[in-house]
Amino acid sequence: MKIQKFALKRPFGGYDYARQSFAINEELQLVGPGTPGGEYLRRFWHPVAFTESIKDLPIKLRILGEDLVLFRDHGGRIGLLAANCPHRGTSLEFGIIRARGIMCCYHGWQIDVDGTILDTPNEPGNSRIKETLCHAAYPVYEYQGLVFTYMGPPDAKPTFPIFEPFTLPGYRHVPWGRNILPCNWVQIKENCMDPVHTSFLHTIVSTTQFTEEFAFIPELEFVEVPNGMVYVATRRVADNVWVRMTNLIMPNIHQYGPTWESGHEPKRFVRAMQTHWAVPLDDTNTMNIGFNHYHETDPDPAVLDAGASFGQACDRPYEERQRVPGDYDAHSSIGPISPHGREHLCASDQGVAMFRRILGRAIKTVAKGEPLPKPDFGPRGEVLTYENNTIIRIPPKTGDDEADREMMRDIGRRVARAAVSRDWSNVPA
Repeated sequence: MKIQKFALKRPFGGYDYARQSFAINEELQLVGPGTPGGEYLRRFWHPVAFTESIKDLPIKLRILGEDLVLFRDHGGRIGLLAANCPHRGTSLEFGIIRARGIMCCYHGWQIDVDGTILDTPNEPGNSRIKETLCHAAYPVYEYQGLVFTYMGPPDAKPTFPIFEPFTLPGYRHVPWGRNILPCNWVQIKENCMDPVHTSFLHTIVSTTQFTEEFAFIPELEFVEVPNGMVYVATRRVADNVWVRMTNLIMPNIHQYGPTWESGHEPKRFVRAMQTHWAVPLDDTNTMNIGFNHYHETDPDPAVLDAGASFGQACDRPYEERQRVPGDYDAHSSIGPISPHGREHLCASDQGVAMFRRILGRAIKTVAKGEPLPKPDFGPRGEVLTYENNTIIRIPPKTGDDEADREMMRDIGRRVARAAVSRDWSNVPA
């Protein structure tokens, strides 16, 4: 979809600006049933709740523009059903959980976790309505304390993906987040491919939220990889070159290395601190939810939690958020859906533009009924991922800043190739 741009050309041009109508990109940004983007998103598993949140009452959810009810029946099975009872439409959030399925509070219809109608009390004995009718239901999968669902065509359901960080030794994986942001999922995910914001929003502007070294503006590369794309942000820290790679796994997953890294100690291929999904609730609301990955050699978990959680929700006084804004404020203040026609992308936004191209291409692939590209898999069937921190001792070229920057870009490209190929022979030790 081509977006018409408007560029204001004169000072004090508020009158001209206010009379413009700035378009959104409906193909990329809308998520409801039948929309191009919504049909693409429905080809993947998405987390919808913490396992521990499912207790003795149904939970009302809104996912991809659909109203749903999540529950665990007394037999231990989880159900995710369309919210409104197929009889008269009363919400099953007021249903009564049974040994098998859930019973509507209004007239007692009982529905199984797969949508089978189990009972229709007060119907005549010869009624066949429960044999001829099913209720809308979606499959679920429990993993490491999160509940996932697949909402696409049953015959296109993919195998549940196990990402590489979940298979690495020495880690434990703890559910994180469930932060609700009042804005479209695309503008949240674009942030993942915008490494310059880590220097400004998280360091220069809002004090040091990670480490002081994040304030160094990195040399940048953006690379397509088998599961999506990465940014390669390479910084000079004294006599070291610090390469930080963040992986955006299509369509809406983000993995990145520890935010307490300072770049002072050489190391290679240090893996993910967090995996999180930006799950669209509807066109204008998104849930960030996922896992923190705690390695046995990491600092106190409180350090990780602080770096992962600061500024991710509307949980601070407004004036404090104005003085020290976080991701929540940057994302949501753009508006409910970012109007791409209002933007003026520049050189540092190459990652944002690349994400939009990849997303648009994938949406068109689904629309044409063609298969989506497959990621690379490891020896145990895990989906390989490429996020990492790598720090190499290489003193700067004295007096030649441009030569040093070019050397850093070259090192960044070598690390990116090695992360994908797992061949580190061309990366300095």
